[in-house]
Amino acid sequence: MLAKVPLSVEGIALATRYVYGDNMIEQDNSVNIKSDGAKAGGAYHHGDLRAAVIAAGLKRLEAGDDGELRLRALARDVGVSATALYRHFPDKEALLDALADEGLRRLGARQAQAWLKAGGGRNGFKATGTTYVRFAHDEPALFRLSFTRQMSARHANVGGDGGEVAYNLLRAGVGEALPGVENPDRAALHAWALVHGLAMLILDRRLEWDEAMVEEVVGLTFGGIA
Repeated sequence: MLAKVPLSVEGIALATRYVYGDNMIEQDNSVNIKSDGAKAGGAYHHGDLRAAVIAAGLKRLEAGDDGELRLRALARDVGVSATALYRHFPDKEALLDALADEGLRRLGARQAQAWLKAGGGRNGFKATGTTYVRFAHDEPALFRLSFTRQMSARHANVGGDGGEVAYNLLRAGVGEALPGVENPDRAALHAWALVHGLAMLILDRRLEWDEAMVEEVVGLTFGGIA
């Protein structure tokens, strides 16, 4: 389950800053590398190698090359030796966890942007639900990876995972749309189950992608309470 970490509605705008870490943004997968020659020589600034490997992994996922998500393959992609990656990723499982966590961060950032664009409140609540399904449709491999990794044990000592923004937006939306609800966690779970189920029906090709249909179905829960 996505982590529950306190987050004020007023602070949601900050979530849009933290996609891909300090050196990366959603629209630009580049990292702070001086040149190809510097990259080949291992002249990375501190932290850039990890960001570069995550970017390379996301690129392979997007291209459908998830079978090549091995440390050696990604080391070739960024121009370093495989041993250079072990400081950041001791094994493939750690790499997959990092990619899944980045996927959840990206989802949370997109939902935060949708919430703000819609003006928050009930309209923002509906927008976050639609954005969830759209994210699954736009980035199916990353979505599946993000929700199939069992990261609870690995993240037990670091305060949750990248899904904290997404979950807290959901809780905030429930709080504003249903201010008198007796059990906001159950209401949030109901809303989450709706959008996740709809997303999976589309990914499994039980339903064709139809933006208008998605908005209407999401609205039955996210907007039907408006």
